[in-house]
Formats: sequence, C-alpha cells, structure tokens
Amino acid sequence: MDLSELERDNTGRCRLNSPVPSVCRKEPCVLGVDEAGRGPVLGPMVYAICYCPLSRLADLEALKVADSKTLSESERDRLFGKMEEDGDFVGWALDVLSPNLISTSMLGRVKYNLNSLSHDTATGLVQYALDQGVKVAQVFVDTVGPPETYQERLQQRFPGVEVTVKAKADALYPVVSAASICAKVARDKAVKNWKFVEKLQDLDTDYGSGYPNDPKTKAWLREHVDPVFGFPQFVRFSWRTAQSILEKEAEDITWEDSQTGHQEGLRRIKSYFSEGPRARLPHRYFQERGLESATIL
Repeated sequence: MDLSELERDNTGRCRLNSPVPSVCRKEPCVLGVDEAGRGPVLGPMVYAICYCPLSRLADLEALKVADSKTLSESERDRLFGKMEEDGDFVGWALDVLSPNLISTSMLGRVKYNLNSLSHDTATGLVQYALDQGVKVAQVFVDTVGPPETYQERLQQRFPGVEVTVKAKADALYPVVSAASICAKVARDKAVKNWKFVEKLQDLDTDYGSGYPNDPKTKAWLREHVDPVFGFPQFVRFSWRTAQSILEKEAEDITWEDSQTGHQEGLRRIKSYFSEGPRARLPHRYFQERGLESATIL
C-alpha cells in the first residue's frame, strides 16, 4: 500500500484506491464499509471500502478474511497482500482523516461531531465507488450510532442499492471484514511512518496503543506537550485526555474581552425613545470575534 501522498501532506484528508477491476463495472457487486482508529487520541482515522462481484463473493470468503481486531499485524498484512493479488475481482478505496482535521472539525464554530464526520465519510466512499463505475448492488456497513437510523439515511441516499447496517458487521460479513483489514493496515502504516511537521527534539516514537486509557500513550502526551503551542498535529487535541493534560501542563492564557462585553443588562423600552446620545452596540459578528474599530493607524 503506497501512502506517499499522505506522507507528503498529513494535515488534512487523503483518498487512496486500487484500480477498479473491469468485472466490477460489468457485474453487480457487494461492498463493505468499515473504519480503523476511531477511538485513539493519536493518529488518523481511516475509512475503507472493499468490493467484489456477487458472483465472486465465495472467492473472497475463501481468503478467510476476518475482523481485523482479531488478527495480528502480520496476518492483516498477509491478507491484504492476498487481496492485492486478487485485484482482478477485488477493489478497495480509503479515506484517511488526519488528527488535525478531526479536531478542528469537532471544535469549530459550527460543531461537526465524530459521528457525523464518520457517516459523511462512509457515504462519500460509497458514492466514489459508484462514480468510478462500480455496479454496487449491496452495501454492508459496520454501524456508528444507532444502526436503524444510519441504515435509513444511507438507503435514502442510495435508493437503488440494498443497504444493511449492523453492529459488529466486520465479524458478520466477509466483505466488511475485508474493508476493516484495508483500513487497519493503512492506519498502522500511517502511524508507523508518520511525518511530524513540527521539528521535535528527542522524539520518542513508542506511543503505546494510542488509546486514551493506555498509560504509555498518556506518558507520551505529557512528554510531548509544549507549554505554549500544545501538541504536535499527530494528536487529536479535541479528545478529553489531551485537553486534561493541556490544562495541567500548558501555560494559562487570558484573553482580553472587548469593552462591549461588559454592558449593563436590558434597558427599559422608554430609553430607546429618550433624547440624548446613546452608544450603538457593534454587530454580533464583531462582538463574538473581539473586534473593535481602529482609531489610530
């Protein structure tokens, strides 16, 4: 799996894909969707699709694909290699979402939570397969959130496709197991070869599992927090674990509020009709951003 495009720029999102097998443009196909790295505080989240013709599903099952969480790293790499060898009937695509993208989405002025980001990413990958000419007939998805509402949403988005959303779908449907292997192989490789945009001295690459409750991961976070600039972009700073460490280890910052933020409460209605000068409040846009008129250039 070539992740060179991600290694050139790992600050946003990156889509990678295999060539589309010609048979997948001719015969009805089954497609699975799964992710890797939803929970960790470190590294990207990777969504993957894997697809093959319905007539070749037994051949995919014969590879003995399974939920990636039940396989060792070497087993996942071996199975992904087998899928690559079977590229005449198996195709895949990935969407790699950087920690920076995830955190800025979740903490933006307009909130974009992880479930919505996950749903939209999965939907985008299914649409990508259709745009590439894959004759998608069935889609199986490992759920995020309530499966019933998620399935209804996908079914409305793709009315010509039979959609099934289940919990633990990666253990129930081989095509979802195959997608989970693609996602996990890509995430493991991305984490292992992560290019830090920050120039860090004495960088320790033993992150542990990357999950918030891992003592080794917590120790790494405490070791690599800057008291002013916070964490490297490898860290999802929107996670509570990272925020707690920032609160303890980083410097406090005091923001000067605009003078208009200290106005008195509601005025009497009569005051709006009385004579005399009255200061006009700036528009909410300027108040929220702490902007004031410049009197001296």
